[in-house]
Amino acid sequence: MTHILAAHKNEVGAVNTWLVISIAFIVATVALGGAFAWALINYFDQKDTVDTKVSTAVTTAVKKQADTDAANFEAKDKQPNRQFAGPEDFGSLSFSYPKTWSTYINKDASTGTFQAYLNPVSVPTINSSTQYALEVTIETKNYDTILNTYTALVKKGDLKSSTVRINGVDSARLDGVFSKDIRGSAVIFKIRDKTVTIRTDADTFKPDFEALVASIKFNQ
Repeated sequence: MTHILAAHKNEVGAVNTWLVISIAFIVATVALGGAFAWALINYFDQKDTVDTKVSTAVTTAVKKQADTDAANFEAKDKQPNRQFAGPEDFGSLSFSYPKTWSTYINKDASTGTFQAYLNPVSVPTINSSTQYALEVTIETKNYDTILNTYTALVKKGDLKSSTVRINGVDSARLDGVFSKDIRGSAVIFKIRDKTVTIRTDADTFKPDFEALVASIKFNQ
């Protein structure tokens, strides 16, 4: 009997040991499974974040390159420049402008005032609220009288006034808001008894305007 009880206790002990081992194994498996699941979720989260950053960087780089290519194409498409030639009796004003621009003469020299408009592709109908790439006006008016028409806007701060040299002549430059529809730059200078105003009506055309002003020539 004693022998049987001892054998029974050994069997129970073995079962308990196996049970403990089994439970420990299950707990360890569940813990490892949870850790693996957490690691997997964390991996995919980080992968999504990295993929998003890479995708954004690629998109930004592609757009930047496309913008650069478009700007280079537009710049090359404007070359070579055309030469603007004003009336001889109005000082033979000339300057270079992009070949993609069209020219419309609104008033010829016979009226006493010469007025031309330049714009990419075509020149829209002439009115005071339309923005043109360039307006050229040569008129028989005193230089100071023309400048005085902008005095109020300069005092108000809408326009900034400065002095520039054009074809060796001290001239006036205005930058800013000319009206509620027009924001750009203008140069005003004398040719003999005439006063010339050359203006761009939008900052979009400012790089072309700068190059154009640098090329101005006329007979003094």
